Amino acid sequence: MRIVFMGTPDFAVPSLRRLIEDGHEIAAVYTQPDKPRNRGMRLTPPPVKVVAQEHGIPVCQPQRVREPEVIEALAACRPELIVVAAYGKILPREIIDLPPLGCINVHSSLLPKYRGAAPINWAVLNGEEETGVTIMEIAEALDAGDMLSQQSTPINPDESVETLHDRLAELGAELLSGTIREIETGTAVRTPQEESQSTYAPMLSRALSPVDWSRSAREIHNQVRGLLPWPAATMELSGCTMKLYRTEVTGERTGAAPGTPVGADAGGLLMACGDGTLLRVTELQAPGKKRMAAVDYLRGHPLTGR
Repeated sequence: MRIVFMGTPDFAVPSLRRLIEDGHEIAAVYTQPDKPRNRGMRLTPPPVKVVAQEHGIPVCQPQRVREPEVIEALAACRPELIVVAAYGKILPREIIDLPPLGCINVHSSLLPKYRGAAPINWAVLNGEEETGVTIMEIAEALDAGDMLSQQSTPINPDESVETLHDRLAELGAELLSGTIREIETGTAVRTPQEESQSTYAPMLSRALSPVDWSRSAREIHNQVRGLLPWPAATMELSGCTMKLYRTEVTGERTGAAPGTPVGADAGGLLMACGDGTLLRVTELQAPGKKRMAAVDYLRGHPLTGR
């Protein structure tokens, strides 16, 4: 099948690679423009662009997909199908209606739950025990198109967004492959989403970072693992704002006020939470420092000196 692929970050890479492995003709890859990164602010290509160039696939990086010349160039590719995976831009009706077999999207949630920009993060933040991937037809309304296929997967209670992201990316690629076979054979079944069950997963911001220690240890643990790698949960310790990267729910009880550092053990720093239990901080980052084990930080910054 002749396909135009639209995607940008690491999540989209397994889907593109699978389309190539399955022997589809990738007429072009559309991805976001290169962006300056790191201290040198060097222009860095998106991961999808790197893969496309490895395979000699033409790459297009328009600032705006609604421009007439962009739509004309896309039409000139003559795609039978457009596949989107975390592209990061909303497609206009002119593009949605362009390919005869439609536009489909690889979305990292069990729609209609968690429509929007950060479905993996919000599933973890909210303590969901299950998530998955949905292949859906693209509609003008955000993530509201008919569903073509769906695959669920459990979320480990200690799994971070980073690990879950990688699992869902691979799951999405596998599901995409099978769904395209069904589209080719005319056996794909379209299931409308139940609007009453829809929820929204908005973009993340630093406003989500500060830990509210009046919450339960499990809720704070979900916050820590759900805000990785950015913006990361934060706490105040010894007058510094620390980023939190790993925590453990101990189940141990305490009578200390929420937010009190009650001690340290071989695993890390023990913090009192609002449900009267202790949360162990095992990995953190002090301002201007690298991520490190909490026990290593505490060797140079003992609690008695706070």
